[in-house]
Amino acid sequence: MAADRPLLGILLMLGFCVLAPVGDALAKIIGQTVPLGILLLVRFAVQALILIPIVLVAKRKWRMSKRVQRLAWLRTLLHIIGIGAMFTALRFLPLADAVAIAFVMPFIMLVLGHYVLGEEIGIRRIIACAVGFAGTLLVIQPAFDTVGWPALLPLVVAVVFSLFMLVTRQIAKETDPITLQAVNGVMAVIILTPLMVLFGKTGLDLFALAIPNGTEAFMLFSIGVLGTLAHLLMTWSLRFAPSATLAPMQYLEIPFATFIGWLIFSELPNGLASVGIAITISAGLYIILRERAINAKSPTAH
Repeated sequence: MAADRPLLGILLMLGFCVLAPVGDALAKIIGQTVPLGILLLVRFAVQALILIPIVLVAKRKWRMSKRVQRLAWLRTLLHIIGIGAMFTALRFLPLADAVAIAFVMPFIMLVLGHYVLGEEIGIRRIIACAVGFAGTLLVIQPAFDTVGWPALLPLVVAVVFSLFMLVTRQIAKETDPITLQAVNGVMAVIILTPLMVLFGKTGLDLFALAIPNGTEAFMLFSIGVLGTLAHLLMTWSLRFAPSATLAPMQYLEIPFATFIGWLIFSELPNGLASVGIAITISAGLYIILRERAINAKSPTAH
C-alpha cells in the first residue's frame, strides 16, 4: 500500500479539478453540432482504449462475481445517464452554473445513505443539507427563468451520480478501481452501440448517426482522454492522501469552472447565482468538516 504523501495527493486532486471542467467545456462546444449518442459512445470507447492496456500491463484482477457484474452493469447505465444529462445541460447552461448545481450531490448522497444504507445523520447535517439545497435553488432560479427545464438537468446529474456512488460503494472492496473503469468503458460501448444502430436512422437527435469532421473528431477524443485522466487523477490522489483531506478540495472545481466559462464563453454567474454558489460550497464544506469531526471521535478512528 502506498505511503501517505499528502502534497502529492492534493496536487493530483487539483489536477482533477482542472481537467474535469476543461472536458465539460469541450463537451459544451461540440455538443452544439455532434449528436449526444456519438459524444457518449466515443467518450466511453476512449476510456476503454486507454484503461484496458493499463489493466493488462499491470496484471490487475479482471474476474468479478455475478453479483458484482450485475452491479457493474447498473453502475455503467447510471454513468451513461449521468454524463448524458450533464452534456445536455451544458448545451443550455453556463458552465459554472451547471457544475455548481450538480454539486448538490453530497447532500443527496447523505440523504440516500440514511434511507438506503441506514447510515446515521444528525440534525446539524440535516440543516446543512437544507441550506445546501437552498443555495442550489438560488443558482437554478435565474437559469430556469432563462432556459426553462434544462436548468433542472444538473439536478438529474446529481441524483444519478449519487446512486452511481452508492453502487460503487457496494462493490469497491471487491474490485480494482482502474479495472472497474475499464470494464465500465467496455460495458458502455456494448450498451450504446446497439442503440445507435437501432435508432440512428429514426430521426431522433439523441442517436443520430453522423460522421464528425477532423476538428470534431479531435475534440471528441480529447473529451474521452480528459474524462478518463481526470478520474485516474482522483483515484490516484486517494492512494496518497486521506479522503478527509481531499474532499474539501473537490469544491475547487466550481471556481475553475467559473474561470474556464469566463475565458472560453464569456460567462459569469449573476449576483443571485453567485450567492447560491457560495452557500452551496459553505454547506458542503460544513458537512465534510462535520464528518471529519464525527470520525475523529469514533472509537475505531486512529
